[in-house]
Amino acid sequence: MRFIFHTSYLQDIRLAKHGGHLFWYSMLCLFLLAAPWLLDDYWLAQLTFVLIYGVVGLGLMVLAGFTGLFSIGHAAFLGVGAYTGAALAGLGWPLILTLPAAAALSAAVGAVVGLPALRVKGIYLGIATLAFGFIVEEVLARWESVTGGNAGKTVSAIEFKALHLGPEASLYATCLLVAILSTLGVANLLRSPTGRAFVAIRDSEISAQSMGIHLAYYKTLSFMISAALAGIGGALYAHKMQFISPDQFNVLHSIDLLLMVVIGGLGSIHGAFLGAIFLISMPQLISLGKGFLPDAIAQAPGLQAVVYGAVLIAFVLFEPMGLYGRWLKVRTWLQLFPFYRRGMFKRQKSFQKSDRMR
Repeated sequence: MRFIFHTSYLQDIRLAKHGGHLFWYSMLCLFLLAAPWLLDDYWLAQLTFVLIYGVVGLGLMVLAGFTGLFSIGHAAFLGVGAYTGAALAGLGWPLILTLPAAAALSAAVGAVVGLPALRVKGIYLGIATLAFGFIVEEVLARWESVTGGNAGKTVSAIEFKALHLGPEASLYATCLLVAILSTLGVANLLRSPTGRAFVAIRDSEISAQSMGIHLAYYKTLSFMISAALAGIGGALYAHKMQFISPDQFNVLHSIDLLLMVVIGGLGSIHGAFLGAIFLISMPQLISLGKGFLPDAIAQAPGLQAVVYGAVLIAFVLFEPMGLYGRWLKVRTWLQLFPFYRRGMFKRQKSFQKSDRMR
């Protein structure tokens, strides 16, 4: 098992804690950079979806995993970013301007939605964000002059002709760059006083307020950051799908996003991308498994919802820390083998939520 002895402050704040982190993350970056030449168009498209949902998951992780504010209407921010990027792209704006514009407008909407969080929390906050999701979906359907209404809106594909990259590779390169910058930004945010204030609010609002943390300011800021990342993901999603309509950003999509971060592992950056991999790969696994099921079950329209619900219940009961929590246990078991103890991973009581995230 690895023991790290810190001898300087710079060592304590370094993102890569040891050489193993640096090596494996470098290998991952090399694979992602070489993916357009290693994978065919289908798998590259799936990887692009993972990166897009990973960016959205980072935003929802900041809100739910680190600030403790749950949103059941987060697909509305995705829709705002998607339609903003589509509308500006239709006017001839370059991608380097449409993404910040989508983030800015989504953040502004997130500030408005964050106002109910100042007075309500828990299930009541979930109801407020759910109502907001319905409002945005209705606005997107009725504002036909901008959104195209229920008929939908077409979006142009991204293509970097100067780099001799096709549409699929161009979009993948853009999503990869945005995902890396978003991950580094969130990782540094969580090490800053703002990120520590988010965690303090999640653990105990009364304790955070007693330490001088302005609850209204930091809750609203958390909503704005989360909405901005969702807006960027929405703009990339629009270019990927090349066609968007209001029913793509309904409450079911919001539940999928919340399911993504819960199964990935609340309170961890890794969990956002692990949850995105689950969200993208699960429909493929269900389709492959239909061949082993009776026709009456395989052709049932609600099979995917049943599987998602069963997986969520299993994680809540047996692995509340999600896929990343399970990976931490497997890694510790491998590091300690054969000197592990049977009751080492037994769930214990903790005073604060932060104790469960270590």
